[in-house]
Amino acid sequence: MCRHLAWSGSARTVSSLVLEPKHGLLHQSYAPADMRGGGTVNADGFGAGWYPAAGGAPVRYRSAQPIWSDPAFASVAAGACAVAGLAAVRSATIGMPVVETAAAPFAEGPWLFSHNGVVRGWPGSVAPLAERLPVVDLLTLDAPTDAALLWALVRQRLRAGEDAGTALSRVCIEVEAAAPRSRLNLLLTDGSTIWATAWDHALSWCDTGSEVVVASEPVDDDPSWRPVPDHHLVVATPGATTVTPIP
Repeated sequence: MCRHLAWSGSARTVSSLVLEPKHGLLHQSYAPADMRGGGTVNADGFGAGWYPAAGGAPVRYRSAQPIWSDPAFASVAAGACAVAGLAAVRSATIGMPVVETAAAPFAEGPWLFSHNGVVRGWPGSVAPLAERLPVVDLLTLDAPTDAALLWALVRQRLRAGEDAGTALSRVCIEVEAAAPRSRLNLLLTDGSTIWATAWDHALSWCDTGSEVVVASEPVDDDPSWRPVPDHHLVVATPGATTVTPIP
């Protein structure tokens, strides 16, 4: 399993949300609170993507190292100011590669994407879904992992003009049908809105009006944090967050 978060709203440094909070991703990488049997640490790489300005393209940083062992990222994150972003720390499923390109966020155009969970029966269970993708997409997956394939399935729908929330929900439904008991917490942002699914794994959100954060676990003690019910979709912008069931 993994831990991830996304934020949108007031400009802040990447470090102030990812590294500095009492229970930010740095702390969650070695002391997660709710992995639900999916491991004990998240040491198989990490990544962060952020938007320096509204409407602009994201900047991305990924590594196969544990987040606590990369001083270069700490320096970059302290000086990088962003109005939105997505970051993740990785706990690789047994048998999947630990390489930089397997770490979220996955990206294309304005989009940043992450998966927290596991696809059961990988890879055979979802081979029929993969067959629907263009061959070029399969040949250019970031890595031979369930998360990279999930991104390709979501991305195909986004390219076709499907609403982001609908794309995430339909991919969850299709993958669950093909691979029952999968954990499919998907996280997506375009630098303005955040979309996320809670599917058999922990997810919470905090909306202060000026900023919204969606995360695997609350990063601090703010009483505004709310858990997301299982099999629900979050659509979050500052001051206008909705949580609805996935049919």
